[in-house]
Amino acid sequence: MGRKRCVGDCSKMAAGCCGVKKQKLSSSPPSSSGGPVGPHCSGESQCRGELGLGGPGSGGGGRLNGLGCGSTLSPGCGTLSPGCGSRKMVVSAEMCCFCFDVLYCHLYGYQPPRTPRFTNDPYPLFVTWKIGRDKRLRGCIGTFSAMNLHSGLREYTLTSALKDSRFPPMTRDELPRLFCSVSLLTNFEDVCDYLDWEVGVHGIRIEFINEKGSKRTATYLPEVAKEQGWDHIQTIDSLLRKGGYKAPITNEFRKTIKLTRYRSEKMTMSYAEYLAHRQHHHFQNGIGHPLPPYNHYS
Repeated sequence: MGRKRCVGDCSKMAAGCCGVKKQKLSSSPPSSSGGPVGPHCSGESQCRGELGLGGPGSGGGGRLNGLGCGSTLSPGCGTLSPGCGSRKMVVSAEMCCFCFDVLYCHLYGYQPPRTPRFTNDPYPLFVTWKIGRDKRLRGCIGTFSAMNLHSGLREYTLTSALKDSRFPPMTRDELPRLFCSVSLLTNFEDVCDYLDWEVGVHGIRIEFINEKGSKRTATYLPEVAKEQGWDHIQTIDSLLRKGGYKAPITNEFRKTIKLTRYRSEKMTMSYAEYLAHRQHHHFQNGIGHPLPPYNHYS
């Protein structure tokens, strides 16, 4: 009661973005336009702020830059529906391997890897790259448009690695320190109450009218609020600020937000795990290039 399922329109969600950097966010919303620096999403026209995506967004399923992370080689069950162990996961380690293959082939000038064996069903998706022992964000872009996984992962592997305007394009030297995460977005639902979502379980996408009368959108993947230690209000207010809303945030204004919640399946793999997997499954995914030599990346 009081909620409706999102049918059809979810694939047409406007572009937003998320970044990741630890921040403190008080329960009182900031009065300035800048707000605390941290994970954020901006609206349809352009992502702004220290971690924003500099390029323009597109209204109908454009690229988004977002956040993805999780336990190495294990999907975060908390981002799925309750009892997620009772159904088979769609996301798989092979998808992360494929992303590494695509990036490796691009950086070394090899022919792109051939068609992988995992499902080619359409999903909204994110590809996230992190680097180093502290897993700093290195690139993350995705889309709310459902894309066939083979072409979608090819596209967003390179888009997130090379065209995330917050970072310079990736180089060969960075490969051995990389972590790749694939997030598949599912279960989109429009809800009537902006508090009708669960921290750590749902991602949220908000749509609002700013003080100039323009429609703006912003999104956080399911893990963002939990990682930052935010409650519902702090998360909503952060999204509003990073979506470009500059006026004081009141509870009455929050009630005007249109909120869509969603879930995700996520898998993460390190480069070392990718190499080990490739040694045991050489050519399994139609990979024709040689394995990278270990001593070159030591």
